[in-house]
Amino acid sequence: MSSLWPSFLGALQASLSVLLTMSYGIIASRSNIMKDKTARDITKICVRFLLPALLITNVGSEIQADTFVRYLPVLIWALLYTLSSLALGWVLNRAFKFPAWVIPAIAFNNTTSLPILLLKSLKTSGILKDLRMGGGDNTYTALDRATSYFLFASIVTNCLTFSIGPKLLDDEETPDVDEEEDKHEEPTNSSGRTQEQQEDHNTETTTLLPHRVVEQGSEIAGQISKTSKNIWATFPEWLQNALSFTTSFLNAPLAGAIIGIILGLVPPFHRAFFNPPRDGGIFKSWLTSSLESMGDLFAALSLITVGAKLSSGLHNMKRGEDSSRVRMTPLLSVLFIRFLLWPVISIAVIYAIVSQTNWLENDPILWFVLMLLPIGPSATKLTSLAELSGAEEDEKMSIAKCLAISYAISPISCLAVVASLRASLIWKGQIGG
Repeated sequence: MSSLWPSFLGALQASLSVLLTMSYGIIASRSNIMKDKTARDITKICVRFLLPALLITNVGSEIQADTFVRYLPVLIWALLYTLSSLALGWVLNRAFKFPAWVIPAIAFNNTTSLPILLLKSLKTSGILKDLRMGGGDNTYTALDRATSYFLFASIVTNCLTFSIGPKLLDDEETPDVDEEEDKHEEPTNSSGRTQEQQEDHNTETTTLLPHRVVEQGSEIAGQISKTSKNIWATFPEWLQNALSFTTSFLNAPLAGAIIGIILGLVPPFHRAFFNPPRDGGIFKSWLTSSLESMGDLFAALSLITVGAKLSSGLHNMKRGEDSSRVRMTPLLSVLFIRFLLWPVISIAVIYAIVSQTNWLENDPILWFVLMLLPIGPSATKLTSLAELSGAEEDEKMSIAKCLAISYAISPISCLAVVASLRASLIWKGQIGG
């Protein structure tokens, strides 16, 4: 019991650190420092710039031809548990007439900002030092590997969230939610633009180039667009549907991951981007360093916006004098699956694989991450899916309450962290069974 206490205390402190970071977003929202539109704009920056930069630098620096095999189990496990969660949510939805939002709430958990910040806090508390592989491995390299494993898993969850997720509630495109929200928030002019959008449009179309050049460029762009639409119209409907479904998987994080994989697996690229300058890293000290600086902002900034969004949602709910009540059975089902069922299944399955097979590399931090992957609160993208689906206000408020409760009780995941740590260390041979 005495050996469990330091691990539990460290995991609890790490979980509280994550919750505190989120609370700063709540404070910013309640203080009217961060408005709804500001939070959405920051989220765009995080998803379209900071997360791809983090994927390029972290995945690219960690993955190489001789280490790529470590990442295959991460992709397979992320796909398996996500599809299993989708199936479980669908069964519950059909059997008990649960609301449609229960399916994505069960299937898609936060696999980026929350676990990455949790890992950093675990490193600070000293827990990760026990999960080193030995030899030249240290806490920093173990942290980098763990982060890259989580980011690799996020490739699967992001693709499924942006493609299948919206269709669970409505057959629309998730990335358009911010623009759709903005469209109806303020009065528009004859061009369909708000005052702020018109100012942005004027700024964007103000150029130092001669007007003749600008007009010719606009004409060329219009011709290209018209030609593309004409070509698209010639495709049969089945091909259009197939291409639309395929392109729904494409997003900025996936592009960042692909670039990172290419830079990591191609030796000349890996040397140029990630080696020290004296060893041929001609891009390391300026280009790679700038991308690393961007990526370092992702985790904390994302959680701050999560806090702001949750605060804003609950504030709007109270302002509307909502009289609806959250259906307790769906809520408790989501919490049970996310915080109890998946921890038990995940830890048991990964421990059995590690102890009974040779499928996984001898990397304790890999076992630890695989155990933690399915665990944690639902992704806040659920609010965007609800907006797209045209859900009733009562349902949107239920979603906001569910997310708020999920993140409020997220420190209980420290129990799963401790259990995963102990299971990894037992097989590593550092402690007795």
